[in-house]
Amino acid sequence: MTSTLDTARLAEDLWEQTRGFTRAVAGRDPDTRVPTCPEWPLRTLVGHVGQEHRWAAELVRRGEQLPIPDPRQAEPGAPDEWARWLREGTEGLISTIQETGADTETRTFFGPRPAAFWLRRMLSDTCVHHYDAAFATDTAFETADDLAADVISENLDLLSTPGFETTRPAVAGLRGRGERIGFRPRSTEGWVITRAPEALRWERGPVMADVVVSGAVADLMLVFSHRLPPEDDRVTVTGDRALLNHWLAHAAL
Repeated sequence: MTSTLDTARLAEDLWEQTRGFTRAVAGRDPDTRVPTCPEWPLRTLVGHVGQEHRWAAELVRRGEQLPIPDPRQAEPGAPDEWARWLREGTEGLISTIQETGADTETRTFFGPRPAAFWLRRMLSDTCVHHYDAAFATDTAFETADDLAADVISENLDLLSTPGFETTRPAVAGLRGRGERIGFRPRSTEGWVITRAPEALRWERGPVMADVVVSGAVADLMLVFSHRLPPEDDRVTVTGDRALLNHWLAHAAL
């Protein structure tokens, strides 16, 4: 599915999320634990964000699939160098896609896709990791509703792509017998996910499902991304909670 955000907006939002991430980690102890991101220390989270931007840029530049790098091997430098590390990674990714052409086909795990695929993928991941950094450092986190909505849609695009389970085997457990999971925001159309026997399907529109999570779109993004528990007061769950829990256990990216 195509993003509702154009390429210029994707680039603008990637810069904004990177700057927000940078502010959240500035001056912090590198050993600060990040509870929402497999208990990594903050240094590993910073390294990962800069590393994945560089990795995606190199993939687009070379036009071939590259091994996924190990976040623990990233070297972001001393804390006073983190801002430069993050800025250079984002700048390199955006400039590479601009030079290559956003519509130029490049390699992905799912076959050829426009280079803008990687801009959207990195934006989604950076947005969620911005929250991780903000949560770990008790810093404010904000994101526009349409960006939060696109993060959910982008994640669903991945989860429903044929062959994605070769990258994330747990996704195979999302197949079902037509059960439906809904995410209903206040400010935009919702998402209905159908667990069909052959594959996962999803669509935007009115939400009627076996279990529905309702709330602000940014909070729905955090539930969807396993950052906010569905028991949190910011969201409301109606229907089959066991179905929602099964979804959350198998849909992690």
